[in-house]
Amino acid sequence: MSQLEAAKSANIVIDDDALAQAIAEQDLPPGVSALEQQEIMMRLLTQQLRRGDWANESELSPALEQRLRDFQFAQRKRRENYGDERPWGILGLYDHLAGIRIDVEWAEDAAWRRTHKEPYLSWADFQQTRDTGWNRPFFTYILLAVCTAMLIASFGVNGWKVEPLSVNPMIGPSAETLIKMGAKQTSLIVNLGEWYRLFSPMVLHAGLIHYFLNMMALWFIGKAVEQCHGFAAVVICFVIPAVGGTLMSAIFLPEYISVGASGGIFGLIGACLADICINWSLLFSKHANESDEGTRFRHLKVLLWLLFDIIINCLVGLTPFVDNFTHLGGMIYGFLCGLSTIERLSTDFFGIATSFWSKLRNIFIRFAGLILSVVLIMVTTAVLVDSDGFASPCSSCRYVSCVPFPPWAGEDNKWWYCDDCSRVTADAKLDSSGYYSLSLTCPDGAIEEIDLSDQLVTDRQWIRRQLPTFCRKHCDNLFAS
Repeated sequence: MSQLEAAKSANIVIDDDALAQAIAEQDLPPGVSALEQQEIMMRLLTQQLRRGDWANESELSPALEQRLRDFQFAQRKRRENYGDERPWGILGLYDHLAGIRIDVEWAEDAAWRRTHKEPYLSWADFQQTRDTGWNRPFFTYILLAVCTAMLIASFGVNGWKVEPLSVNPMIGPSAETLIKMGAKQTSLIVNLGEWYRLFSPMVLHAGLIHYFLNMMALWFIGKAVEQCHGFAAVVICFVIPAVGGTLMSAIFLPEYISVGASGGIFGLIGACLADICINWSLLFSKHANESDEGTRFRHLKVLLWLLFDIIINCLVGLTPFVDNFTHLGGMIYGFLCGLSTIERLSTDFFGIATSFWSKLRNIFIRFAGLILSVVLIMVTTAVLVDSDGFASPCSSCRYVSCVPFPPWAGEDNKWWYCDDCSRVTADAKLDSSGYYSLSLTCPDGAIEEIDLSDQLVTDRQWIRRQLPTFCRKHCDNLFAS
């Protein structure tokens, strides 16, 4: 009878070191299964890690060292195939996060195959399986196609022409066309019950510039998130933030129309920030980065580029028809959804012990993120329903989303404006000498009489082009009420 079997029959408690030695010497009784052996070794590994300093490589167990070598081998193979990581904003961030996940998954697969004596799967074959079949980013492809079709349709409705840059600096159709296509306009949502306008803006764009910026971001971010976390996760992290951001915009900026997939894209950025937060200890850990301080510094630069991307997108949000409330609201919703849908990288793989309270906290955060998102959407929807569709609870908030530019240009020479004067109408009075008077209907419905007798105006088209200028000079309220 072996020592282990004798000890068991005598009800003697054997420590895990003795169990591990028995496993190593193949001195086990017939009743101990392979699963029990694995549990014993994992318990021993956890105790070793807790006794030792995890940052001290000399005290790492052989099993942990083997897993880390597999992980570092995967990192080297990925760089050989795809080159060095590029810390260029969103692309660099997702290159980094997706790369670490792939490397961990391959190393876990290698460890499992080694334990179960299964045939070895090379890194190249493993990578190929991730890019074929149902692992392809179908939601991203569908969304790109729909956004492209809607942009073409909007130009068709606009008579295949673009508006002047002073009206739409995004090189796109008029405000009237965007409204016909389903742009967000609070008064139509609240007063006419057109609730589809909470969803339709996510596939519309203000123009070519807006479209290409968003589609490029969607291609890189959406594709990476979907391949890492799956179809359901990317749908949740795109649609809920897009709708939530539109609700925020409808409440705080009822006088503006807005379109764009930016709310959903910022939702994906928010999910990415959630990914960073929940995996912070691994993303910048020594062993997850080949013990290379330079590599960890490059990962820090990724965060700086992410901040730069957010600032650039918020600056784009200061132009007409593009909405920073949709951007920022989408990011908040995306962060909350990401806490619930983004898969946490396993710290057990790197030998980092997780306490009971940490596990409980992680479970709470995972459930709280999505629940809080749904509650916020319900609350903001109730606030929107209770509003009149015209008044904003924050009259100065419009300057968060649109600013006339450039600030140094004269009032009549701005590249674009952030008012409703481009949509005013007027009745002109004509006599034998030309147009001598103009009855201008201001954005709030007020009527202003403008004397043109001293200008000898005979060109009706000139009057039409000057209506926004007349509005800004003579109307007290430049926004629809």
